[in-house]
Amino acid sequence: MIDLNTIWFILFSVLIIGYAILDGFDFGVGVLHLFATNNDERRIHMNAIGPVWDGNEVWLLTAGGALFAVFPIVYATVFSGFYIPMMLILAALIFRAVSLEFRSKIDSSGWLSFWDWSFGLGSLLPSLLFGVAAGNILRGIPLDENGLFVGSFLGLLNPYSILVGVLSLVMFILHGALYMTLKTEGELRDRMSRWASGFWIALVVVYLLTTIYTFFEAWYLFKGLPNAPMFWMLLIFLLGSYIYIPIGLKSGSYFKAFLASSITIACMIGMAAVSLFPRLVPSIIDLNYSLDIYNASSTPRTLMVMLIIALIGMPLVIGYTIYIYKVFKGRTIIGDESY
Repeated sequence: MIDLNTIWFILFSVLIIGYAILDGFDFGVGVLHLFATNNDERRIHMNAIGPVWDGNEVWLLTAGGALFAVFPIVYATVFSGFYIPMMLILAALIFRAVSLEFRSKIDSSGWLSFWDWSFGLGSLLPSLLFGVAAGNILRGIPLDENGLFVGSFLGLLNPYSILVGVLSLVMFILHGALYMTLKTEGELRDRMSRWASGFWIALVVVYLLTTIYTFFEAWYLFKGLPNAPMFWMLLIFLLGSYIYIPIGLKSGSYFKAFLASSITIACMIGMAAVSLFPRLVPSIIDLNYSLDIYNASSTPRTLMVMLIIALIGMPLVIGYTIYIYKVFKGRTIIGDESY
């Protein structure tokens, strides 16, 4: 029987997946913004995500709040150990948000250039650093017998975690390019389709390299997989959705290609979660020092209260998300009130 701790592991994974899918294409569009050829294209990039980006970040806030309430020891350990990367991500997210509002306020080439770079780099940096953080979690971080982080910032910048960061970056750029095929037309849409095709190939290469590296760097992730049917089911969905992306692009079925990209992201994160379970933060010093869903959780009463709150709140978040995307569906049109 599934207990409350396992339910919250699943719910937290769902929140991370939701955030990666929704804000992932925001990040991808922001990185592609750096390669726009003129001001009209840059405005299209910004306005394509303008109505939805802040709602997408609700998923991150909800995930952080859930982690704080349900697995407080993990929250304390991760945010203290990853303090510098988290501050860099926060600064990048702030600059990205401000750039959307400030860019059009002054008609000056220097002003526009500054906020264009802020928008682009404010999207690129989180895309990379979120992946680096995930790579460190998969690899394991230095935790002592008391569950305290005893490493350093430079130690987090190891080759494996950087490779996972590159994987995250490539994945989000692909996702963003596919989203832009839904919001643009003509030559720009054709170029976004070519970008998506190119990064689809790049993702194949980087994902294979990461998987091979994982066999050597985080061997314990594969230990229980032969008896984990959920992992193999996710793998089948991953392969199917990933193979469909170029098919959808070639046939002009851009929405289906974007949906396949979303499923790909969900399956990648889901497979990583299944591999980690029941650990939340493995210790690279000794796996027995790892933080898991039992030794790092709140009391059963807290888990139950939070579950009730989640069952009330999550449908509202999902309903709001669906409504906003329904209202702002279709091609992006630039007008006087646009960014």
